[in-house]
Amino acid sequence: MSDALNASTAPPQGSFLATGRGKVTLALLCAVTFLDVMDGAIVNVALPTIRTRLGFSVQNLQWVVSGYLITYGGFLLLGGRAADLLGRRRLLIAGTALFAASSLACGVADAQGLLVGARLAQGFGAAMMSPAALSILTTTFQGADRHKALGAWAGISGLASAAGLLFGGVLTQDFGWRWVFFVNLPLCALVLVGAFRILTADRGRPVPGGFDAVGALLVTAGMLLLILTLVRAPDEGWGAGRTLGGLAASAALMAAFAVNEQRRADPLVPLSVFRIKGLAAADATQVIAWAGFYSMFFFVTLYMQNVLGYSQLRSGLSYVPVSVGIGFGSTLATKMFVRTGTRPVIVSGALLAAGGILWLSRIPVDGTYLGNLLTPLVVMGVGLGLLYAGVQTAANAGVPEDQAGLAAALITTSFQLGSALGLAVFSGVATSRTSHLLAVHMPLPEALTAGFQRALLVSALCLVAAGAIALRASNTRGEPASTPEPHENLEPSYDPA
Repeated sequence: MSDALNASTAPPQGSFLATGRGKVTLALLCAVTFLDVMDGAIVNVALPTIRTRLGFSVQNLQWVVSGYLITYGGFLLLGGRAADLLGRRRLLIAGTALFAASSLACGVADAQGLLVGARLAQGFGAAMMSPAALSILTTTFQGADRHKALGAWAGISGLASAAGLLFGGVLTQDFGWRWVFFVNLPLCALVLVGAFRILTADRGRPVPGGFDAVGALLVTAGMLLLILTLVRAPDEGWGAGRTLGGLAASAALMAAFAVNEQRRADPLVPLSVFRIKGLAAADATQVIAWAGFYSMFFFVTLYMQNVLGYSQLRSGLSYVPVSVGIGFGSTLATKMFVRTGTRPVIVSGALLAAGGILWLSRIPVDGTYLGNLLTPLVVMGVGLGLLYAGVQTAANAGVPEDQAGLAAALITTSFQLGSALGLAVFSGVATSRTSHLLAVHMPLPEALTAGFQRALLVSALCLVAAGAIALRASNTRGEPASTPEPHENLEPSYDPA
């Protein structure tokens, strides 16, 4: 049986990943997700300095982070489908060029409006880059190569958040806040050069019925409004008219989008994509899991700086072991897929991460890094690596090539939506607990810690819920679609010898 399994997963012309060109291609595509995810985290550590230098109010400062998150999440579905229809390399190059230009604008910004506007443009560029790169990966690598490539992509994506916090601390403290944006420029240059030299141009796919402009407008407006409402909910209040109105309007836009897609002969997002085995469950798992993961990083960073008194640099360095754990987990996942399938990997990763975050929920006011943070952070990191690699593989298995960009956009949108949802809900949990304790005259460090503890506990429960959802997912081993379309124009030519 093992021989049959190996035969079914081996690429028909040998291993592209084993060639020098294959390794460079994978490194190039992983650099894209590293850029996109890192940029969502790197600016967090620099926020206090940015506020002082550009005169932001506390309320307006959130837009430096939220601006990127809103356009990134809001335009992902449009960017993913555009990659399928217009050409993946073309979208990758256009998105990277926009990302580089807006990074430069962020770095030289001398006014609040310019910085926020450039961050909005950065998010739009990332929404074009990420699904294009992931769909190139899933259509270029096949069989066992695909397992390894998706594992590397997942590992780099998980590492990027921790690396962003580290680089943010180092760059802000030693070079100034502008360098958290300037650091993107050489990486963008490498991606652009590599895209032109390594990736083969693809022509995209013609649309007989014309481009679904109505669908594009509805889904983009719906996603933008949803993420904007979630980002603003902690400040506005969940029962506020703006929050309820935003959620209702977003639901109405998405319902209109679904009706439009059912009526069109060639829709922007064919609803049949959700019938692909394992895709919907993987996307749902991603939303719930990242609600827990993203908020965990947020609260632990606040705990280190506001309670333990860590500097920006020390906070960033504290996440280095997390990066090691994520890398180990994603590497282990790629070795388990062929033997166990994705379901046990995802479930075990969710439960392991839940255990690590539950451990973190017991942090004391007088805690230490070695005694209270290091081990649970590493445990959580290993779980994150297992879960993320498993979810990425499950979400991209069995997807026809003409929908690879859409599937990549869906799983990345799930990541963004989960991050926004988790931060909106769990920051409310932490703030409510802290405010109550401050009202009864508890000292600020104790009240803050109690709020973080409560939020981390709920985050751990969120990971348990993600594991429960994954139990209902298909147990794929990352097989490609049974009847894929020819893709010789997408895959780089190479000599297996």
